[in-house]
Amino acid sequence: MTIKINPDLRRALGKPKDVAEYLGVPEKTLTQWRYLRKGPKYAYVGRHVRYRWPDVEKWLDQQMQGGSAA
Repeated sequence: MTIKINPDLRRALGKPKDVAEYLGVPEKTLTQWRYLRKGPKYAYVGRHVRYRWPDVEKWLDQQMQGGSAA
């Protein structure tokens, strides 16, 4: 039995460099956030840290502050 995964449903995992660039922060900041358990969710793939883009975007949404109702 062969399982086929629709490539449209798969999205490349983010490397720390890519995620840092996306968020506009130094890569060392992501390292510190991982240590402090403060930033976006991440996983180790072997020895490599990777991020799922939906997790990064969810975390970023949670960081949004205030705004005023008109």
